[in-house]
Amino acid sequence: MSDLNLDTTITGGNGVYRGTLSRAWEIWGPMGGYLASFALRAAGEHCGLARPANLVGHFLGVANFDEPITITTTSLRIAKTAHSVRAEIRQGDHLLFTAMVWGVTDGLQGLAHNDAPMPDLPHWSTVPSIEERVAAMGETIHSVYPFWDNLEQRPPVWRDDWDSRVTGEEAPYWYEWLRFTPTPSFVDPWVDACRLLVLVDLGSWPATQAWHNSGDYIAPSIDLACEFHCIDPTADWLLARGHAPLARDGLIATEQHVWSGSGTLLASGISHLLCRPTKR
Repeated sequence: MSDLNLDTTITGGNGVYRGTLSRAWEIWGPMGGYLASFALRAAGEHCGLARPANLVGHFLGVANFDEPITITTTSLRIAKTAHSVRAEIRQGDHLLFTAMVWGVTDGLQGLAHNDAPMPDLPHWSTVPSIEERVAAMGETIHSVYPFWDNLEQRPPVWRDDWDSRVTGEEAPYWYEWLRFTPTPSFVDPWVDACRLLVLVDLGSWPATQAWHNSGDYIAPSIDLACEFHCIDPTADWLLARGHAPLARDGLIATEQHVWSGSGTLLASGISHLLCRPTKR
């Protein structure tokens, strides 16, 4: 396990920042939401405002863990209560990720309503951990990718015979109660928002795999859009829902939502996945 704050630390200033990618966040390479977190934090340093409102980005290259990254930031629009920043991540001469981020001030006044109910699922406090579920089957769990060691997982929906499912038998949804370890949340709103960014990027492929029992493809994200509705460092356990409503022509459309344990919608987003044949 590894600390998200420490593993997204940046140094520098005046529009140029540097960071180091940790192998603890590997899925098919550096996990996309983890990489995007460096852009988010650099945008926060650049604008100096209270918290992020959103991030919209394109993944343009595959990062490696052997070289440091450089994040450059540029102001696109500065208003009284908001600041738009472009953040670009490079390794050497290779552009890996480009994003636009809005930062906003605290205490904004405006219209208010809430029509985003949390799914009617068992609460995390009543759900066995994934280790307990697997142990009940007489087995032990081994993480294929280091990324999963950074999260405590309590799946509210479970199927013992997952490997034997028939394609199309399950709806393309993924639900998971998750808590980051060893530090569940962070006081700094820009760092705490990185938790939400990671989870909004996380649910796309598991939701797709809920429908497809196939090892013929992998599908990395080519874009990511995340809206930060509420930053709540008191929310340790988070409910993530991924949905893959459509897959065709080599692209998979996905949408994600993240709620706090008390039922507040914290973040939502969308991403496109690009299918690639697996190497056998």
